[in-house]
Amino acid sequence: MRMKTCAQRGNGLDIKQQLEKEPLRIGVSTRALFDLEEEHSVFVEQGVEAYCKLQRELEKQPLRKGSGYEVVERLLDLNEIGKKPQVEVIVLSRNSPDLSLRAFHSIKELGLNVRLGSFTSGRSLGPFVPAWGIDLFLSNEAADVQAAAAAGTAAAKLLTSPQIRTGQDNDREVRFAFDGDAVVFSAESDMIYKDKGLDAFLEHETENASEPMSQGPFGKFLKKLSLLREIHLVKPGVSKVRIGIVTARNAPAHERVIQTLRVWGTPVDEVHFVGPNEKSPILDAMQAHIFFDDQEKHVLGASSVVSAGHVPGPHSSDQPIIPATS
Repeated sequence: MRMKTCAQRGNGLDIKQQLEKEPLRIGVSTRALFDLEEEHSVFVEQGVEAYCKLQRELEKQPLRKGSGYEVVERLLDLNEIGKKPQVEVIVLSRNSPDLSLRAFHSIKELGLNVRLGSFTSGRSLGPFVPAWGIDLFLSNEAADVQAAAAAGTAAAKLLTSPQIRTGQDNDREVRFAFDGDAVVFSAESDMIYKDKGLDAFLEHETENASEPMSQGPFGKFLKKLSLLREIHLVKPGVSKVRIGIVTARNAPAHERVIQTLRVWGTPVDEVHFVGPNEKSPILDAMQAHIFFDDQEKHVLGASSVVSAGHVPGPHSSDQPIIPATS
């Protein structure tokens, strides 16, 4: 009898067939995909007419790469030519249909296989995120990110892109890094610390070390990304899709993270329990292509070395999140 491999699921479809049937769908705004900060400043300072005039004048001039570009490019590179895509990218923009030409011209010039999009002439993009079946939404517009998150989609507001590294990243891996609590996992443990303090938090996490945490806003996305990781294993335990957790937890609160990932069936390639230390040096060392965190200070710190996205969460920007023992 042939044994069922780990690349199969109970519904009889292997993972590759699952993702060909329901691809990992990334929704990205034009300002996240491209560097449109100069054009956006014209919009803010001079108004919509000046902005439209500028965009038309530059219609044939390709846009520069933005903070979300590299991760989109690397994900699309995983698709096999001539076969059904496992990853699809949909451009979502508040620009008018008339101004869509520059975006798609730039996409063609840069060789991205992106053919789908919505252009709403200033209306909110929020309703179109679930309409497209988006798994991850990346945008520079906080209101659209909030609307997408409220609809149950993993969503993040991207900060300005860091300087592009030179002489690196020729391996065609795509490397994701996530914070843990209130991003991959629920904010339940955060709330225990906030309401009852450090000792109660540590006691709770130790007592519940084998109890899996509930999924957070990026939990569903992590599970689907893990399928893509499994498809693209190049040898046991090594994939073109590399996943890391970078969390302010440390021992003894570390064990629950590992036990939760085991129960979910979502192995990750790296976990960094950084405690009170800065996350940016770790993210730089792992050469992550994108990082997601619900705490603004970590996103701001990370943005100097990696494209970083702020995940809407239950905390204000000045609150300490998930404590660590020094």
